[in-house]
Amino acid sequence: MTDSAVTVRAGARGDATRIAALHTASWRSAYAGIMPDSFLNGPLSADRLALWQQRLADNPSAAGLFVAECGPELVGFVYLIPRPDGRILLDNLHALPGRTRSGVGTLLFRRALRWAATEYPGCAVYLEVLQENKPAIAFYERHGGRRTDARLGRFEQGFELPEFEYTWTPPFSA
Repeated sequence: MTDSAVTVRAGARGDATRIAALHTASWRSAYAGIMPDSFLNGPLSADRLALWQQRLADNPSAAGLFVAECGPELVGFVYLIPRPDGRILLDNLHALPGRTRSGVGTLLFRRALRWAATEYPGCAVYLEVLQENKPAIAFYERHGGRRTDARLGRFEQGFELPEFEYTWTPPFSA
């Protein structure tokens, strides 16, 4: 799939380092003033690298992972996880800072929904978004997300932040 020289492909184990770097940059940009500065400016990079190395070691086929590239540059990624309750968690959707609002997120989001519909027909897709992340909330609502819950998100790094849950029920239309 391409759009303005952006190609979306299935992710691979070898993408862990680049995904971790983009994940770190995205969180530092999107969550500044929302997440604790001590985390964003401290151990975040090592934390994200450990997360992606572990995720891709546990999931060597990288099922549910899609990356967007513009030439050799990684400009976004999306990751979905089937959950025990029968739903699919869209756990990550990130565009490289500077590439937000460029269509990268929409390409990845649509690819994620197609994957979920093909691999897990009839299963709802949901995600959790921080309540203060207004640009992300606007994106999800533009793409048909329905707010289905509000709660306190607990981060393993030792802090809590209010979040919303958004859900897409099949058949999907993004």
